[in-house]
Amino acid sequence: MDISGFEKLSDSAWRIPPHGRMRVPAVIYATEPLLRAMDEKVAEQACNVATLPGIVQAAYAMPDAHWGYGFPIGGVAAFDPDEGGVISAGGVGFDISCGVRMLRTGLRRGDVEPHLEELAEVLFRTVPAGVGSTGRIHLSIHEMDEMLLGGARWAVQRGYGEPADLERTEEHGCMEGADPSRVSARAKQRQQDEMGTLGSGNHYLEIQHVTAVFDTRIAAIYGVEEGDVVISIHCGSRGLGHQIGTEFLKEMAMAASHYGIQLPDRELACTPIHSPLGEAYLGAMRAGINCALANRQIITHLAREAFRQVFPEVELPVLYDVSHNTCKLEEHEVDGRKRTLFVHRKGATRAFGPGHPALPVALREAGQPVLIGGSMGTASYILAGTEKSEALAFSSACHGAGRAMSRRAATRKWQGRKVVEELARRNIHVRSPSMRGVAEEAPGAYKDVTEVVDAAHQAGLARKVARLEPMVCIKG
Repeated sequence: MDISGFEKLSDSAWRIPPHGRMRVPAVIYATEPLLRAMDEKVAEQACNVATLPGIVQAAYAMPDAHWGYGFPIGGVAAFDPDEGGVISAGGVGFDISCGVRMLRTGLRRGDVEPHLEELAEVLFRTVPAGVGSTGRIHLSIHEMDEMLLGGARWAVQRGYGEPADLERTEEHGCMEGADPSRVSARAKQRQQDEMGTLGSGNHYLEIQHVTAVFDTRIAAIYGVEEGDVVISIHCGSRGLGHQIGTEFLKEMAMAASHYGIQLPDRELACTPIHSPLGEAYLGAMRAGINCALANRQIITHLAREAFRQVFPEVELPVLYDVSHNTCKLEEHEVDGRKRTLFVHRKGATRAFGPGHPALPVALREAGQPVLIGGSMGTASYILAGTEKSEALAFSSACHGAGRAMSRRAATRKWQGRKVVEELARRNIHVRSPSMRGVAEEAPGAYKDVTEVVDAAHQAGLARKVARLEPMVCIKG
């Protein structure tokens, strides 16, 4: 990327001043090497977001940012509904409420290593993964509506997990304001057999071990230390979320001119928050959030069933569950006063700082766990939200490494079978129904996750707590 037009705010923050129809600046959090390596479209899309009505403070991009549909992936933007603010389906993404849930095992690396092959096989048999994957759960339309209203709470009530899981889940497992009537019959149909499945793309279930602790105080509050084994679940709302995004993007693109909104890019389709279409999308999107929360809750139950076949006494409590493709109504301080804003995070993780009332009491002193996923052969990280992040980017941080090349380019460079063999030599056991999918998600197709996390830490978006390495990866 050409950065000649950027203002350097710090070694990890860059500003593009408002120009043209931009209402606010664009700010990209990245080190200079990460920034220069980004696609030019990241800056272009961030500047486009900065033109939208009602945007507050700035359009932000995280260190893992790359080109996306309308908004950059890794994009954050907040809108004031009282100033004509808009909501954009492209600012949430197609995989509504895609996120990461982490479980603690209470086991140490030495306990698990002799059983990795067995664990890989039993998890692969138990947790469906891959394009169009279906599970053993079939929901009637009535059950579907109940799930879309209740989220993870509904799943726990159905016997998938424990009430204690909800305390460690964003929104306590249920997004208020969901309206299943706003979700099309086609979206519901696509989801009827997909609950409790990982799906494809960059989604996974991993057994990981903690290789480094950077903040012992926060790590102790989170209940992790070097040598511990944890499980990470990365997935979202599957076909239902994709269908909601597809349908509403089309409607928003057609309606924009009716509301006098000039779109610099048709993919940036949006509508006023306080409009019939805006309210309809909010109801459907919140239902999509509940779908994702329920999905991760069911997968948690399945992972426990599988793990107990090898370790019968294991409990697998939830450390935390947080999404990175959402639009949330939140209170933030802007220019010295509290404002209620609709915060879009697309490929960006909420990162509330210490003391925030939305956090579980047991974690509040430390700040929110921010769970950063890797890619099969690379590290993942646990970060913690900071007070500083509130002013920097509406309490937001990165969500992963971010792609460095397209999936098509990755399949030209790597073969899935060889990737699996290479990882096996490193004692990382990969199971996937698709070798093409493995090639698309080869570790080399992504940026260096450590560079991304270091940039987020340096910028103050979140604080490094622990580094994790994969042992088993169930890949879609």
